[in-house]
Amino acid sequence: MSLAILVSRALYGFDALPVQVEVHVGSGLPTFVIVGLPDTGVKESRERVRSALLSSGFEFPAGRITVNLAPADLPKDSGRYDLAIALGILLATGQAPIPSWAEPADATGAYRLGSHVFVGELSLTGRLGAVKGALAIAMAVARESPGSHLIMPPGNARVAAQVPGITVRTAACLRDVVDDFSGASPMPVQQADEPVSSAESKLCLSEVKGQVIARRALEIAASGAHSVLMHGPPGVGKSMLAQRLPGLLPPLSPVQSLEVAALHGLSGKDVTPMREPPFRAPHHSASSAALIGGGAWPRPGEISLAHRGVLFLDEIPEFRRHVLESLREPLETGSVTVARARMTCTFPASFQLVAAMNPCPCGWSGHPRRPCSCPPARVQAYRERLSGPLLDRIDLHVGLAATGTEWMEGPAEETSAAVRQRVLKCRERQLARQGCVNALLNGAALHDYVVLDKESSVLLRSAIERWGWSARVGHRLLRIARTLADMEAAVDVHAGHLAEALQFRPAWASG
Repeated sequence: MSLAILVSRALYGFDALPVQVEVHVGSGLPTFVIVGLPDTGVKESRERVRSALLSSGFEFPAGRITVNLAPADLPKDSGRYDLAIALGILLATGQAPIPSWAEPADATGAYRLGSHVFVGELSLTGRLGAVKGALAIAMAVARESPGSHLIMPPGNARVAAQVPGITVRTAACLRDVVDDFSGASPMPVQQADEPVSSAESKLCLSEVKGQVIARRALEIAASGAHSVLMHGPPGVGKSMLAQRLPGLLPPLSPVQSLEVAALHGLSGKDVTPMREPPFRAPHHSASSAALIGGGAWPRPGEISLAHRGVLFLDEIPEFRRHVLESLREPLETGSVTVARARMTCTFPASFQLVAAMNPCPCGWSGHPRRPCSCPPARVQAYRERLSGPLLDRIDLHVGLAATGTEWMEGPAEETSAAVRQRVLKCRERQLARQGCVNALLNGAALHDYVVLDKESSVLLRSAIERWGWSARVGHRLLRIARTLADMEAAVDVHAGHLAEALQFRPAWASG
């Protein structure tokens, strides 16, 4: 046999698309050619494969070697195809036996190893090294080819084995795979680790003294998955509150935890799936690519790493304007599309935005004991760093006032565990009624599940007309009112719920 066909996977954003690795060894001048839009990392496979074969005790063929990575119009990167290319050469030259599970030879005499997916980068000694995106690859294989076998290095197999529906086998070196083909020494099946339990957050809401309104807003945000903007002088607890929001949220489901871990794997770091929602807090100097995602080969940004969790933007007016404006679409759609010349990739980005800012540049506007040194025009310019369309997309606007010394001797505050139980019950009501959290209610569903009586309609209409709010703001007020009703286990939304929702929309935040 001079032709062998194996299967690997190419990372394409959050997707892992199948790649057919066709290896042909024929007569002619000694050449080693890889075609199919390979980048530099793939082209360098020639030298890695050559050295790995020789170091493993195999012969490197003297003829013409042609490797085709199909489909040809899909860009290929990294060394994850090394294992498939090396095995293809060994099969095509008869140095490795045809495994019993291979598909019968076709008219060309080629055997197809389609039920197994080979992923791994070879070292010069023939050992297999870990590659990026192992969990995303495993999820794609399980979704598109359930029952398949995934052959991976030990560094990736432990993470990939968390995905149900496939068999993950681990190989430490090239020789291990060849021995499995011959039946001399089968590759071991990687067992999945025990699921990571949802540990309680070490940060408890009881540590935040006072700030009753802010604590109430945080519970509303957790109950309905709403976004929050907190504004107040330095040291009043904005960051403390934001850091404690993940401890109020429901634990991630097994599928959600795999999604989150897969996104982190695409950024270059394999992590064990966790049940705790992620919390990301990028610095205000972050670029648009760091926040949204990007690069020549697109990678997920902070908003995707915060998928199913919380994205905290402290000192949000200090972020560059174009960086903040790039958040507008993901806040509405729950995903982000990164377009490049060679590819367009979509990453999930369903996160809760929590932002914090000072009332003015010096931070002391409205403080009862410290004077503000900022003229009104400067305060206005500071607030205008956040555009109207972006403010429209933030549900809850919470003002935090400076506290005195009463927090030193005040009573113990309610714990995160107690608040979380109420949040869980509130979300159960939403899921049972409409199949999603209130923050995701759109269009006809919003009007079906948020029916206002005459008093509530007059209240909302007068507020919108007085402050010139957009229809988007009106819809967000309706969602918050629905969440407030669910927190009280009320079937209908009443004027009291809408009135409380209006308290979280200051006049200066009108879009």
